[in-house]
Amino acid sequence: MAKSSHRIMTANRLSDGVVVYLDAQERWVESLAAADVAETEADADSLTIRAEHAVTARLVVGPYLFPVEPDEAQAKPLSQREHIRAKGPTVGTDLPVPETGA
Repeated sequence: MAKSSHRIMTANRLSDGVVVYLDAQERWVESLAAADVAETEADADSLTIRAEHAVTARLVVGPYLFPVEPDEAQAKPLSQREHIRAKGPTVGTDLPVPETGA
């Protein structure tokens, strides 16, 4: 895997387990394209601190930074794992969505 200094913060949303990314407005978004890309160590440290606050607030679980290749359209994950996480589940996508009782 190639080394990159550009990184994105990811986690799983605590309410439903969905993969989310931290954006520049401190929101957890489902779109990789909307994620805030850390270009420096200071940027990465800021993302880490912001993610720790979200864990304390019980918004997300398991946050971590992962390397990306910068691109004009959307940063590209360097690992296969993050490619898969960005695209969603690889199995069970043909199953019906359970109804929520209200």
